[in-house]
Amino acid sequence: MEVIIVPDPEKAALLTARILAKELRARPDLVLGLATGRTMERVYAYLAAFHHQEGLDFSRCQTFNLDEYIGIPATHPGSYRHYMDEHLFSCVNIQPGNTHLPDGAAADLAGECRRYEALIREVGGIDIQLLGLGADGHIGFNEPLSALLSRTREKALTPATLAQNAAMFGGDPAQVPRRAITMGVGTILDCRRVLLLATGMAKGSILAQAVEGPITAMITASALQLHPRCQVVVDEEASTHLQGQEYYRWIFDNEPEWAEFRDLDALDPRAGLP
Repeated sequence: MEVIIVPDPEKAALLTARILAKELRARPDLVLGLATGRTMERVYAYLAAFHHQEGLDFSRCQTFNLDEYIGIPATHPGSYRHYMDEHLFSCVNIQPGNTHLPDGAAADLAGECRRYEALIREVGGIDIQLLGLGADGHIGFNEPLSALLSRTREKALTPATLAQNAAMFGGDPAQVPRRAITMGVGTILDCRRVLLLATGMAKGSILAQAVEGPITAMITASALQLHPRCQVVVDEEASTHLQGQEYYRWIFDNEPEWAEFRDLDALDPRAGLP
C-alpha cells in the first residue's frame, strides 16, 4: 500500500483523475471500477475536462460501479445510475452499453448479484477500482463485520451510512433506501489495482485505522492492506492521524513512478487559462 498526501481536496481529486486518465490512455479498453459520493464529483469533473480539452477517449472502456440501492428505479434522482449519468457518463464519449451497475430493482436480487459477478469475470476482471471511504471505514457498502472474502451481495445499511448518504435524498436519512447491492470485499480485492481517495478532517481517524491499524472486518477498508497494488490519495486534513506521514511524503517525492504527477498545478486542465 502507498499513501500519497497532497495539500487539499481539489489537488487530491486532480491527482486521482490524472492517475485514472493515464491508465485509460495506456489501455483504451480499460475495465474501470467506479464509486459515487461527493468526494468523487470533482474526480469526474476532471475526467470530463480531460475528455473535452485533451481528447481523453472513453469509447472503448467499460465501467463497473461498486453498488446500487435496492428498491428504487435507475431513474430515481438518488440512484447511483442517475448519479453516474449526471456526473460522468453524459459528459464523455462512453458507450452506454459499456456502463454497468447492479440492478437494485431486479425481481431476483440474489440472481442479480450472481449475474454481476459473472459479468465482471466475463470481461476479464476490473483493471483499476476507484474507492471512497465510509465514515466507519467501509468500502462499497461493505458495512462493519462484512466478510473480507465476500462477493457481490445484498447488504443492510447502518444508521451511520444512511445519515452520511442523506444529502442525495433531500437531507432526510429516513428517505434513504435501507438496503443495497454491493461488490464484496473479496470482489474488490480481486481488482488488479485499487485507488482510494479520502479527504477532510472527518476521515482522518478512520483512515489511519484502515491504513495503519490491524486488518479487521470491523473496518472493511483495512483489507486493502492485503492488496498488492493499492494507492491511497489523501489531503492534508485527512492525513492528520497517520503515523507514517514523513515516509509517505518521501516515497511520493522520490519514487520514479510518481515523478510525472508531482507538479499538480501543471497537471490542472485549467492551467494557462484566463
